[in-house]
Amino acid sequence: MDSTATADRTGTADTAARRRQQQIRQLCAASIRALAADPALDFRGDHLYRGRSVLPLNAPHLYPDQAADGFGSFRGAADGMALRLLHSDAALHARLRPAGQTARLVFELLEQFRAESLAGQPGVVRNLRVRHEAWSTQFHRSGLTETSLGLLLYTVAQVCRSRVTAEPVVAETEDLIEQTRGRLSALLGPDLALLRRTRTRQTNYAEPALAIAVVIESLADTAQADNDGGAERSARKTREQFSLLVDAEDDAWLPETAASGASPTLADDGGAYRAFTTAYDRVQRAASLVRPELLHDYRRRLDKRIADSGVNVALLARRLEPLLCVPVTSGWNSGQEEGMIDGARLSQLVCSPAERRLFQTERHEARPATAVSFLIDCSGSMKQHGEGIAAYVDVFLRALERIGVATEVLGFTTGAWNGGKAARDWKRARSPRRPGRLNEVNHLIFKDADTNWRKARPGIAALLKTTLYREGIDGEAVQWAARRLADRTEEHRILIVLSDGSPADGATALANDEHYLQQHLATVVRGLEDSGAVNVFGVGLGLDMSPYFSRSLILDTERLGQPEGVRELTGLLERSLPPPR
Repeated sequence: MDSTATADRTGTADTAARRRQQQIRQLCAASIRALAADPALDFRGDHLYRGRSVLPLNAPHLYPDQAADGFGSFRGAADGMALRLLHSDAALHARLRPAGQTARLVFELLEQFRAESLAGQPGVVRNLRVRHEAWSTQFHRSGLTETSLGLLLYTVAQVCRSRVTAEPVVAETEDLIEQTRGRLSALLGPDLALLRRTRTRQTNYAEPALAIAVVIESLADTAQADNDGGAERSARKTREQFSLLVDAEDDAWLPETAASGASPTLADDGGAYRAFTTAYDRVQRAASLVRPELLHDYRRRLDKRIADSGVNVALLARRLEPLLCVPVTSGWNSGQEEGMIDGARLSQLVCSPAERRLFQTERHEARPATAVSFLIDCSGSMKQHGEGIAAYVDVFLRALERIGVATEVLGFTTGAWNGGKAARDWKRARSPRRPGRLNEVNHLIFKDADTNWRKARPGIAALLKTTLYREGIDGEAVQWAARRLADRTEEHRILIVLSDGSPADGATALANDEHYLQQHLATVVRGLEDSGAVNVFGVGLGLDMSPYFSRSLILDTERLGQPEGVRELTGLLERSLPPPR
């Protein structure tokens, strides 16, 4: 079998899986917003956020496994999160929780179970049960209940949930936990009995919950001390499995580092990003970098691909118009049978008493009120997508021009590999520590907003020139594109960033750290989103860009320039943009 074809099919399957996961996440986020009556909730990565703040929802069963769990598990987890937000005071919980790791874990589980026990709708109760059984079964079948610590924690979870929700324990493991359950009942009997009785008041419930947590921590310490070497490793695995998210709120406040980790260099510099030198930075028209004959050939290939795609540009324009234009009054339609009386036609009533077309109505037309900029990552990995990206963007440009919306197509790459002249100057300066960005930024203009699509056609085809593609310094490029949009006079501005990976530049990473550019991109996007001056969207080619962009789309590279891919971006805009005024 052809290895290239196999790799392509594998890549397509991976992309499809990520896209499905994103769709599930969007559905679950919508469910949580509806159930919790909070429109500001949304997922970024695996964590639930309210605006820019990650929410401390740390019970392990709230985070299903993408590979192993079905949609029912994700719905159950989403309902559990919504109930926790509805029925639990996070600040009070944080003040009451104990210090020990195991005690905190048990206290967290018990508070989550309390919130879930207050579910009123039968469908929500079913979803919660599905998730609980799936999580319990996975935990048991992974072998974690074979250690004394694992069995103890698992039994606590089963017994306490059963007590507070009045539902039976999971049948598959009922015999397994019987002995440990009897032992716990003798130690915790009065506190277990109080769980359901006090579940409607968080403060009262916390008393037996804390007592149970403290006892379980003591038992866990004893169980761990009794383990031999092999069992100790299993016990450690058990603790990690359970306590995976206990401290998530302490780390997840930095969404820009969720996918890559924090930058030590930026931390040392107080978050101040800098470039070692900007002497070699350039802004160039991409068409000037390609021979006219070659550009003509590129354009011909591009036109053929677009013609074969079957995208209906007129239909796309009609769909985009209500999103990007505002209705304005442009005059009156006279001769109507209803509306306001048209004084100029009253004389007709004298001549013809049966005449009914004596009214006039206001005439409205759409006025473009938005500027749209496409910013394309021209790093090395993107060269394979150049033709598809060009076709994809070209279709949108033609549709937007039909409705009079101004558009730009910009790109970003570097002038050289491995730092180029900037890195050479740094070495001549004896390589000072923390130099910042260490390469020649090369920003490209494929089409500016003042050039119409017809004149810009050759420039757009320059995206097919593979030698343009080098390294990616995304954060500065987003700042540059946003500044260009800010100079426009339109009331609304949209920036769409297309990329297939995180920012990366070898020289910068080597002289600083590998997260330097990544954290800067996240900071820049967050600043733009907070300011509201520009609506920023991330389109990941087979990539989930939600760690950087709160509004993002995973686009299958096979759908570049195809009607399905066009509809997906349009759908994202329809879901995200406020109605025009």
